[in-house]
Amino acid sequence: MRGLMQDWPMLTHRIIDHAARVHGDREIVTRSVEGPIVRTNYRNLRARALRVAQRLDREGIKLGDRVATIAWNTARHMECWYGIMGIGAVCHTVNPRLFPEQIGWIINHAQDRIVITDLTFVPLLEKIADNLPSVERYIVLTDKAHMPQTTLKNAVAYEDWIAEVDGNFKWKEFDENTAAAMCYTSGTTGDPKGVLYSHRSNVLHSLIANNGDALGATSKDTMLPVVPLFHANSWGIVFSAPAMGTKLVMPGPKLDGESVYELLSTEKVTYTAGVPTVWLMLLQHMEKNKLTLPDLKVVICGGSAMPRSMIKAFVDMGIEVRHAWGMTEMSPLGTVGALQAPYAHLTGEDKLDVLQMQGYPPFMVEMKITDDAGKELPWDGKTFGRLKVKGPAISGAYYRVDTKILDEDGYFDTGDVATMNEHGYMRITDRSKDVIKSGGEWISSIDLENLAVGHPKVAEAAVIGVYHPKWDERPLLIVQLKEGESATREDILSYMDGKIAKWWMPDDVAFVKAIPHTATGKILKTSLRDQFKDYKLPSAAA
Repeated sequence: MRGLMQDWPMLTHRIIDHAARVHGDREIVTRSVEGPIVRTNYRNLRARALRVAQRLDREGIKLGDRVATIAWNTARHMECWYGIMGIGAVCHTVNPRLFPEQIGWIINHAQDRIVITDLTFVPLLEKIADNLPSVERYIVLTDKAHMPQTTLKNAVAYEDWIAEVDGNFKWKEFDENTAAAMCYTSGTTGDPKGVLYSHRSNVLHSLIANNGDALGATSKDTMLPVVPLFHANSWGIVFSAPAMGTKLVMPGPKLDGESVYELLSTEKVTYTAGVPTVWLMLLQHMEKNKLTLPDLKVVICGGSAMPRSMIKAFVDMGIEVRHAWGMTEMSPLGTVGALQAPYAHLTGEDKLDVLQMQGYPPFMVEMKITDDAGKELPWDGKTFGRLKVKGPAISGAYYRVDTKILDEDGYFDTGDVATMNEHGYMRITDRSKDVIKSGGEWISSIDLENLAVGHPKVAEAAVIGVYHPKWDERPLLIVQLKEGESATREDILSYMDGKIAKWWMPDDVAFVKAIPHTATGKILKTSLRDQFKDYKLPSAAA
């Protein structure tokens, strides 16, 4: 027997319809690429998104066609998302921080027909445009006054382009499992892989994100997504915030500490989300200028582990810190580290211990940890295992790749090594390719990095495994000091001594001017392993 409920397809444009109807006056504030602060609201954004949809329809863009965006976090970018998806086309967000060759490869693999770009990236696209045969025209997100001279094919200023239609248009109708958006992994090993989200998965993910113990922003809150729209759906905020009527503050291209602080302060932001490098710049700016953020309630941090010292800095200001973990393949939220009932009473160091974990999986994300043979391991908070996930907003396959990516029970192997405790709190101990195997035992490079970054003179730290004739691998700590600071190997190791097991202690410390990063801001360990491939540890010569 089937239920007798209405057939109501979960389509992303229903989110912006709701926001316009119920929260139409709620603001969307943008630091524009041209410079000035620009204000709009959900009602106006929906109207302009309909113009985008109508204009794309006139261009002949059809169900399933790919339209690329290569742009910052702005209201214009956001209205393009809804306009593209609203006709059943696929919004393909391209990460401009990738190498030009990778960007070209991704656009060609996706077979994008139109590219919508910010002014910033016009020169980049001009260099590779001759090698993008599928692209028919370029839309530059600006007005006629700021439109540059360009060699891009059929280029037009966005405002002129949407002015050619009147917005009297209806969203297209299609099945909720229709592809809505596409994002490619950063491709640190092999070619980037395309993750293809559906309308259904995006709507369900917005419900996951709006869980009170997840992102949890309400219609009374103001959210500043520092995490880019091209980075795993901006953690779904472009869908979850309008669904709740949350005011949005879009930072545009300026993500330095001073610029982020200005928006957080002047717009009285209550929720913000971004990666640790951004929060480091923010905290340094605040400390230098003796600044506070009395309105900020919650900082969500993902992308890489948040150092304990950084968590403490926010907590000491009375700001709640929530670790988040996920992947492009997960839309991306997998866990969020809010303090649930078993931990709500904690204070001081005990509280920091929990906040350092990546958190628990909300409803609609299932997890397990296994050994290399696929045998499920206990949730005891100690046993390391391969982290595998399952859910309605998690990839079942990659775009135009035949390789099977799920196990026999339908779980996706994340490539992370983690522990789970009895309350379902997960802690990432490493990437499977980065874990250090010393004498048959595993050492977490992430734990060592987080500890080292707590040293007052250390700006950033990375740990890699280096060959050892007796133990196979031993940890080498690579340190980038803060500007103007100096320290010795002994200074760093003595700071770490007693805080970890003796056999986990790095065998040596190497100082570098800068630690390399991927396009998504993660430490590029492949580069470090290559740089230090011939490194001889002092203990190896003993």
